[in-house]
Amino acid sequence: MIPFSPPKIYQELIDEVVDTLKSGWITTGPKTKQFEKDLSAYNGNPNTLCLNSATAGLEIILRWFGVSEGDEVIIPVYTYCATANTVVHCGAKPVFVEVGKDFNINLASIEAAITENTKVIMPVDFAGFPCDYESINALVKTDEIKAKFKGNTAVQNQLGRILVLSDAAHSLGASINCARTGSLTDVSVFSFHAVKNLTTSEGGAVALNLPAPFNNQEIYNKLCTKTLHGQNKDALAKTKRGAWRYDVVEAGYKANMTDIQASMGLVELKHYDETLAKRKAIFEAYTAAFTKETWAEIPVYHTATHNTSYHLYPLRIKGVTEEERDLIIDKIFEKEVSVNVHFQPLPMLSFYKNLGYKIDDYPVAFDNYSREISLPVYFDLSDEAVNTVISAVKTAVEDVMNG
Repeated sequence: MIPFSPPKIYQELIDEVVDTLKSGWITTGPKTKQFEKDLSAYNGNPNTLCLNSATAGLEIILRWFGVSEGDEVIIPVYTYCATANTVVHCGAKPVFVEVGKDFNINLASIEAAITENTKVIMPVDFAGFPCDYESINALVKTDEIKAKFKGNTAVQNQLGRILVLSDAAHSLGASINCARTGSLTDVSVFSFHAVKNLTTSEGGAVALNLPAPFNNQEIYNKLCTKTLHGQNKDALAKTKRGAWRYDVVEAGYKANMTDIQASMGLVELKHYDETLAKRKAIFEAYTAAFTKETWAEIPVYHTATHNTSYHLYPLRIKGVTEEERDLIIDKIFEKEVSVNVHFQPLPMLSFYKNLGYKIDDYPVAFDNYSREISLPVYFDLSDEAVNTVISAVKTAVEDVMNG
C-alpha cells in the first residue's frame, strides 16, 4: 500500500532528538528558542513563538486580541474544524464565508460579512497556496471598514482595525512576490503536525508581524507568559542561580513546545528547501499526467506572484457527483494507493450543522469538496510510486465514468 503522507524520519533527525534526550533538558529550552529564531529568519518576520499545536496558536492570538462573547470572526467555510473551534472556545461567533475555485477565501464574501462586531478575519492557505493577503490587508485598512470597527480592549483600540490572523497551517515556505508566509500579514500560525511538510510530531508556531506602534518582541514576551499558565519565568530561566522565585500574573494556558519537538524542527527546517523541491517535482509529475485528461481539474498552485508550499495536491474530477467521487476513491484504494479528501466544509459537520449553518449557502465550497481527491505527496514517494498513483487514479475514474 502506498501511504498518504508518512513523516520522513532519517538519521540526522534521530541523532538530534537523541542529543536532546542526553542533554538532560527535554522541555522548553535552548533548542526551542533556537528553532523560533531560525523560523523568523526563514520567514522574514520579527518574532516567532513555538507552541504545542497550531490550534493553540490561533486561540492564544484570539484571546490576546480580546475576542470574546458578542464578537465575530470571519473564516472560510472550507477549512479544518480547528479554525472555527478556536473561535467557539473564545465565546465568539464564527462567520463562515464562501471560497473561490482555488479553495481560498473569497474577498467579496469577506467584505459583505463585515459588521461592527467583526474583530478578526482568519484566511486559510488551503493546500499551501497563500490567500490574497495584499487585497485582504488593504480591505481592513480602508476608511469605510475601519469606521465599522468597534474596539473593546486596549489592544484592539491600539490596532484600530480588524486583525488579520492567517491560518497558515499548510503554507510554511509559500510566498507572494518572494515574501514568505509569516511576513504576509499581521499574524500567521503554522502547524507542525505529523502530516505537515515540516513536522515536530505535534506542534505549531505563531509568526508575529504586527505593525507599529506594536512591539513584536514585547508581545512575544507576553505570549510566552500567557502560554505557560501566566507564569513570568519558564523552566530554563529558573535554573539560573537565585532565580527560582517566579510570579503568576494571569490565569494562563499550557501550550509550550518542548526541546524534543524543537530538535526535530531544527533539522527539518535546515533541509526544508530540499523538501519543497521534492514535493514540487511530485506536483509537476501529477500535473503533466492529468493535464492530458479531459476529466481532470488541475489545482492552482502557482501564479505570476503566488507560490505554494506544495502541501496538498487537490485534484478535482469534472462532471462527477459526490457519490461517484467516493466510488472513485474506493477503487483507488483497491489499487493499493491511499488518498484523502480535504475538507468536508464546516456546515457538513454535526456540531456546526446543529448551530444552524447550512451547506446549501455555500455552493462553490460544496462543489469543490464533492469532486476533490487529495493525492499522496511526501519526500520518500518514489517516481515509480508516483506513476502507480497516476495509473490508479486514471483507471478508477475511467471505470466509474464509463460504468
